[in-house]
Amino acid sequence: MKIYTTLLVLLLTISINAQDKYFTKSGNVSFFSYTLVEDIKADNNQVLSIIDAKNGEIVIKILMRSFQFKKALMQENYIESHKYPKAIFKGTINNFETLDEIKETEIIGKLTIRGIEKEVIIKTNIERQKNKISLKGDFSVKVSDFDIKIPAVVSKNISRTIKISFDLNYKPYKS
Repeated sequence: MKIYTTLLVLLLTISINAQDKYFTKSGNVSFFSYTLVEDIKADNNQVLSIIDAKNGEIVIKILMRSFQFKKALMQENYIESHKYPKAIFKGTINNFETLDEIKETEIIGKLTIRGIEKEVIIKTNIERQKNKISLKGDFSVKVSDFDIKIPAVVSKNISRTIKISFDLNYKPYKS
């Protein structure tokens, strides 16, 4: 009987902790580079992310090979997804516990691309409902911050600053 009670308490604890987490595996992240010569856009709809609703911590993982480009060579030539398969963001949503309905807030954290970690502050719109959290926003990064080399031959085709946009819709995590 004692073992059943212990098992029941363990299952309830796991269930309670899972209620504090929100998860998505189909978020969207895109990036855009504008120049007079050429626009470069890529989309990724296989973004994994989890939010801890107790403290507003957020983790986002992106497989770089899941970005869809018009020109497939761009993926390997600049991002080097064969060497650096993931981009990761770890941060905290400011004032998460007091946010309700639709609000604008900031997410502060560290973005890792190509093995290089940079601190970023991202303005985002958050919508909280009973069983749903949505995050939308955008921010810019410099290609030089992540040691992305642009060959001189195509330097006029690629902007030095890339706009990253995201749209992430979370549901309660069920273990």
